[in-house]
Amino acid sequence: MQKTQNSDSYSHVLKYTGIFGGVQGMSILVGIVRNKLVATILGPAGMGLISLFNSTINLLSNATNLGISMSAVKNISEVYDNGDEQRLRHIIKMIRSWCLITALVGMVLCVVCSSMLSRWTFGWGDHTWHFILLSPVVGMMAVTGGEMAILKGTRRLANLASISIYNVVGALVTSIPLYYFFGQSAIVPSLIVMAMVQMLLTIGYSYRLFPLRVSSERKLLGEGMSMVRLGIAFVMAGILGSGAEFVIRSYLSYTSSLATVGLYSAGYMMTMTYASTVFSAMETDFFPRLSACNGGITTTNTIVNRQIEVSFLLVSPLLVFFTVGLPILLPLLYSGKFTPVIGMMQITVFAMYFRALKLPVAYIPLAKGDSWSYLFLEAIYDVMVVLLVIVAFNRWQLIGCGVAITVAGILDFIILLVYTHFKYGFHLSCRVRQYALMQMPFAVLAYLVTFVHSPWVYWPCGILLGAASTAVSVYILRQKTTLWQSLKARFAKKLSHE
Repeated sequence: MQKTQNSDSYSHVLKYTGIFGGVQGMSILVGIVRNKLVATILGPAGMGLISLFNSTINLLSNATNLGISMSAVKNISEVYDNGDEQRLRHIIKMIRSWCLITALVGMVLCVVCSSMLSRWTFGWGDHTWHFILLSPVVGMMAVTGGEMAILKGTRRLANLASISIYNVVGALVTSIPLYYFFGQSAIVPSLIVMAMVQMLLTIGYSYRLFPLRVSSERKLLGEGMSMVRLGIAFVMAGILGSGAEFVIRSYLSYTSSLATVGLYSAGYMMTMTYASTVFSAMETDFFPRLSACNGGITTTNTIVNRQIEVSFLLVSPLLVFFTVGLPILLPLLYSGKFTPVIGMMQITVFAMYFRALKLPVAYIPLAKGDSWSYLFLEAIYDVMVVLLVIVAFNRWQLIGCGVAITVAGILDFIILLVYTHFKYGFHLSCRVRQYALMQMPFAVLAYLVTFVHSPWVYWPCGILLGAASTAVSVYILRQKTTLWQSLKARFAKKLSHE
């Protein structure tokens, strides 16, 4: 009986990781086409300019949105699960009121600080008017975040998937013509248009399900204070995360060039988003299950370790193929001008292995309602990665950035394990350690293969390593889940009907 329960649990994790990963993968594929066209039209310098504007706007957004996009999900979920329709409408009205306030505050702050942002972000030129024009983006992001929280809290996963896909398609259709005809001059207008497209898509779905009802009740704001207090830690963590990226990109801009910022941003984004197809199920499925756990540390350990096992086994073969395939993937997805960042990306891949091990553990403080521990751990990582990137870039340029990100990831994983062990009693299972020891050699060998210059040796060895890693993961997952048997049964049933 216990074996069946374990199997079903692994099947659940694998099923929903596949569903949400598939949606994320489709979004990434469309995004890849857009990035390829943008990189071809604007080049590394243009990509660097987009990165600097985006990192600054994200920093402002995280500083002013009060964490509503995260904390509101908890409030809505509790009411939604109770089936109180009237209370649900009231909570949604309260969330929308707070989002409107944060949108206005964010816009005003962006305008007031535009001159200062120009000086801090760029080492050349005056970009004050650019930030003034981008102020509506901060407001639209606040509104979008609130409506997304409403859809998440009410389990509208199909709507969220549609928004995700339509958003990247909308970004492709609206931005590429602007870049083609106006070049770098279209960067600010395109950012505004893309933010508007995302907001309109989100409120279109949300307002249809929960129509907008304007209210001037002051008590709505008072009721939202508990939600705001919960979100403060998320705000501070978001500020630290965005601030770390802001400092890194600004430092690279000052000490090197805008093209270097573009190369770093492309390498970092591509490496992170590739693995995010597996990690995308964390917030939508794993976090709610972990938050609902009332069985003590033993049950928590079981849920977290199983999530780690499935995530790690799924992502490991992908990372091996990614490492080996970068010489083809990067020029294909961006352009040949971005090949100098391949070395950085191949090292950064190691950080993704530790991210797969770390991410489920990082949700434990949040599931326990200990948002300040989450903030503390995030702050340590952000400080580490900024200091390490600055030191390593000065010594080894872009390769050094990859080394710094990987070292920061390993140290962060160790610190998180120690902290959660002593505070919550968490420990990694023997199976997780066993699977890590089985898959990590493939990662090391794949990286060593990148130093082989003969294509007749490089590609067979790389493909063989990827196939071996895949075989190991498939064998283990088949032993743990019933999905394979279910698929075979469905296929046999379909054939019998035909």
